[in-house]
Amino acid sequence: MGIVKKNIDLTKVKKILVIQMGPIGDAFLTTSYFQTLKSKFPNAELHYLIFKRFQKAINKHPLIDKTICVETKNGIQYHLERLRKIMEIRDQNYDLIIDQQNMQVTQFMTLLSGAKYKLGYADGNFSFAYNLKAERGERRYSASKKYDILAPLGIEEEKYELFFNVSEESKKNISDWLKENNLIDNQFICISPGSPVEKKKWKLENYIELGNKLYEKYNLPLVVVWAPNEIDDAEKVSNSMKGKAILASKTSLEEVVSLIGRARLLICNDGGLNHLAVAAKAKTLAIFGKTEPIDWSPASVFKTHHHLYNANISNKDKNSSFGISVDDAFKKILEIIGDKNG
Repeated sequence: MGIVKKNIDLTKVKKILVIQMGPIGDAFLTTSYFQTLKSKFPNAELHYLIFKRFQKAINKHPLIDKTICVETKNGIQYHLERLRKIMEIRDQNYDLIIDQQNMQVTQFMTLLSGAKYKLGYADGNFSFAYNLKAERGERRYSASKKYDILAPLGIEEEKYELFFNVSEESKKNISDWLKENNLIDNQFICISPGSPVEKKKWKLENYIELGNKLYEKYNLPLVVVWAPNEIDDAEKVSNSMKGKAILASKTSLEEVVSLIGRARLLICNDGGLNHLAVAAKAKTLAIFGKTEPIDWSPASVFKTHHHLYNANISNKDKNSSFGISVDDAFKKILEIIGDKNG
């Protein structure tokens, strides 16, 4: 439940700043409530404060009127950059600031902003910076949980979508690549076996065995996608497949979103690609290891998303199969896309 400050006049809110400087996943997921926020304040401008290196997470979002980027600096330049941003924020004369970040630096930015309404979580170390304070609600998918901070504004969670901008150029690049590789929309399966977090990687041999079973069953090409530092895993999987497996070319975030949105199914580990798949409106099966899916799986909100998770695997278990067999995954895929290729 939110703590509501009395005698607030939300009808006079004409300019709003949301602060979520990073990381890139949280910056992307925070946009889950932007449509609801715009509906509550239809005549207000919505601005977003973010680290410049993460700006691609919200690039050209149709509901964001202005983006304020923070440069990454060190030493004295770090403090000078923060002072510059505080002055820029003050010059904007915001009516409402929503500090989603809840960190010391953003709390002081909010405190010194000059905004009439300063909204943040009550459990922050410097929550005195806020005159509107929110309590954290029950555990649920992270994009949904972002709504907790809006309770003091009388806003509850609503049905939402996630948006990630894909340029026409990126769409064309993927169309050209699909044509070059004789691939047809909805007639191939994407597999993403890598992860920047080693403990989240399902066993590569399992991906290989699963890919072979899928090709035998559906006779669909398998496209192995990868991110920077994942190329070795991707090559091992694609080179070990018995059926038609194609290693995707190096792609930008925009291009990979376009690609997975045109696949029959995406199979991946727990990670950022699984969230981007929501924006791509792709069908997914995510393999979860020791991270509980209640916080990080879109499956509780979006019907096209699915996951496998074995809660009986202890934190000490070194087995990267996570207690999930190839047959478990294959059976789940049969449920998701059907028993026949059609």
